[in-house]
Amino acid sequence: MVQYISPPLDLSFAALSDATRRGIIDQLGLGDASITSLADKFQMTLTGMKKHIQVLERAGLVVTQKVGRVRTCKLGKRGLKAEAEWIEAHRKLFEARFEALDEILSEMKKEGSDESAS
Repeated sequence: MVQYISPPLDLSFAALSDATRRGIIDQLGLGDASITSLADKFQMTLTGMKKHIQVLERAGLVVTQKVGRVRTCKLGKRGLKAEAEWIEAHRKLFEARFEALDEILSEMKKEGSDESAS
């Protein structure tokens, strides 16, 4: 079996596969937040939130900075450009295939109506 190696995409899609982590990204889109405030917002333990943040950090989607006893999270600078390009390329592929299928179905319907008319 051929395996395509794309660690950055793999890490990003794995990180974004979880609804809580997508919510964290949404929340950080509104502004920086401490791990404590994120844990409160998502009603989870500090340990649980730290684990989610670590996954997002490994993917480069979030960065943290510790000042005193507070660890602040913010969106990473990497963004999701490569992921968006991958999704767009595959969206176009699916769209082209569905359009081809629509044409085939239209031809089949036309042939079926021609046969029933004769």
